[in-house]
This record gives sequence, structure tokens and C-alpha cells, in this order.
Amino acid sequence: MRFLHGTRPDDGHGPLERLLWSRDIRFAHRLSALVPGCRSFELDSGIVVIGPAETLTDARAAEIASGVHSPSYGLVTLDPRLPEGERHLVGLSAAVQQSGLADRIGMAPSGHMLQTKMLDYFFSLRNVHAIAYQPIVELTTGRLVEYECLFRPQMPGLQTSISTIVQAGIDTGRSIELDGFIVRVILERVGAIQAARRANGTPPLHLAINFTPASLLDPQFEAEAFADLVDDADLDPRHITLECTEQQAVSDIGPLVKQVKALRRLGFGFAIDDAGAGYASFSLIAALRPSVIKIDREIAWGIARDDAKQALVEAFVSFGGRIGALLLAEGIERRADLAMLTGLGVDLGQGYLIGKPALEPVEPRAMETLRLDAARQAITTRVRAANPRNRPRPSAAHR
Repeated sequence: MRFLHGTRPDDGHGPLERLLWSRDIRFAHRLSALVPGCRSFELDSGIVVIGPAETLTDARAAEIASGVHSPSYGLVTLDPRLPEGERHLVGLSAAVQQSGLADRIGMAPSGHMLQTKMLDYFFSLRNVHAIAYQPIVELTTGRLVEYECLFRPQMPGLQTSISTIVQAGIDTGRSIELDGFIVRVILERVGAIQAARRANGTPPLHLAINFTPASLLDPQFEAEAFADLVDDADLDPRHITLECTEQQAVSDIGPLVKQVKALRRLGFGFAIDDAGAGYASFSLIAALRPSVIKIDREIAWGIARDDAKQALVEAFVSFGGRIGALLLAEGIERRADLAMLTGLGVDLGQGYLIGKPALEPVEPRAMETLRLDAARQAITTRVRAANPRNRPRPSAAHR
């Protein structure tokens, strides 16, 4: 989680920052005004001040507090070793505990209450959050197949990533509630886009939406119930692919297999995400019989120069062909990797090279252009290698 935009520590080597929390608005605003480089903003639980460690010191805070009826506060140094998405969350929790007011405002030392408050704030901003659309194309032709819908939290004064929100949902036992919220927002936004396209005589978009198995098995997302949600948004199941991603192993896949079959019968596409990583094993994929297998981005990255990754993708291509599933490579960012994945028989692709996520569905880059650039790059590499001037000179020991 990142509070506004300030000095960013660089793996412990950049300028350090401190975070102060207090319930006294007058004190916090005075501190922010008098200490150089500080900024303040209000949360439901109190007010936060963040500033450079060299100016936002214990001595300076105590001096200013002495002139404002000595308010209670907590002041901590932010840990630059933590990921940016967690640094301020941990710091805020520690500052509240240090202030001595944690019990009074209902914040447990574990930070569980802080995550709960963050989720409550997240849920209150239904009409503020954004949806980004990333194109997925057919690799051999460049034809646009669908867009993956990516949820982008917009939380004024409290910037964070969807991964932080998802982790908070898992830690607080609210992941199904979170999935339900996100899916309904996406369906609502997509429904508006499809309605506008129908009015303009434009073909409907095909879209992919992410789920966890736990949410897919919840009664609110039982196949018929979910189809009703889709119908309420004036959408067609044949235009929607459900992407199943999982942070934990599925202990009993029987109910999930039954649910996937029911969804497929209603016209929904079904994709297994992150194949080749985590728990998306061959046995699980074989049991679920998805329409699309998404190859993990770590496998696609650098595959042009990695024989082992190439062999793994070849196995997935063969496996997908046997069960009638298309192969989709995520995270394509290099032309050489694009060419290799296409040559290996991967059907679909997405990534920054093809098209970045955008707040409106935009056309992907032309595949012809990408291939031409790749060919030029390959020719340039061969020419340089053939030029005697570019060859390494033998050392004295080999002359």
C-alpha cells in the first residue's frame, strides 16, 4: 500500500521516511506545515503524516506536540526492505500500536482490524474503482480474440494494488465477498460497454474474468445463479471466459469439476490460469477440461533462449490438443519470445508487447509489424556476428 506519492526508498539505499499517526487533527496539520517535506491526510481512524526521516524526527514531533496540549501519537520509521504495497500498511499498524490508542479504536496488534477497515473502505468506493482491459490475440494471425478484465483499485489517499486487497480478503476470511464485489462491478461496467457497442452496430467484445475456485463453488456463483447475474447485465455467456486462479491446492476437485461442466453447458468459456506454476498441474487441468490453458508468464519470459521452457511448452501444446484446449501465453514482452511461442504451436498470447492494459478496450499491435521488427532484429544480429570487426580477438595464449 502506498500513501500518496513521496520519497521512495530504493531497497534500503534511498532516503528513509517516517510515518506518524495521531487522532489529533490540529497537531498533525501543524506538524505537516512546520516540518519540510511532509504531507498529511485523514483516515477513518485518525490522521497520518509521512515525511523524510531526517526532518520528521522524534525530537521535532515532541517539540510541536508540546505546543498542542501534548496529544498521543505514534512515530515509526518505514522499512524500505518491504514491498511498496506493504510498507505503509505495516508502518501505520505499528504507529497506532505505539500511540497506545489501538484498543480504543479497535485495532488489534496483528493488523487484522486494519485490513478489515481497508476492505470496508474499498467496498465503499464501488463507482470509483477502474477496470483495465488487456487484449488477447491469435498468435498466427494477430486476430483479436478477447480482453482480460483487470481490476484496478482507486482509493483516494490510500493507493494500493489489487494483490494487497486480495491478500487482505484472504487474511480476513472475506475473499468470496471480495470476488463477488469485483465480479459484479466488472459485469456492470462491461454491460454498459456492450450496450454502447450494440447501439453503434459494433460486434460485442469477448471478455475474461478472474475467479478463485472457492468463489466458483460458493452458492452465489452456482452456474445457474451466475448465468442470471450475467443476464441481468444484459450479457451473453458465450462472450465470457472465466479464469480460475488459485493460491492454495484444491483438496476436493469433484465439486469444482461439476461446476465447470455446468458453466460450460451454459456457454461460458473456462480457463486455467498460471499453468506450469503453483497448483495448476497436469492432473488438475485434465480433470477440469478447460477451453483455455494459460501458460504462466515466468515460462513465457526468455523462452527463446531456454530449452527446458521450450520443452515444457511443447508438452502443454500436445496436452492441450489431446483435451481440446487452446494454449495462451501470458506476459509476452520480447519479439524473440513471441516468435518462439508461435513456432511451438501456442494458439493465443497477451502481454505488453501485444498490448498494455488500458481503461478502454483498444486494438492490439499489428502482428505483421511485430514479426517484421523481429526479423529485422534477427538480421541485424546475424550481420553483426558475421562482421570480423565484431568478433572477439583471440587472447595471447591462443595465438
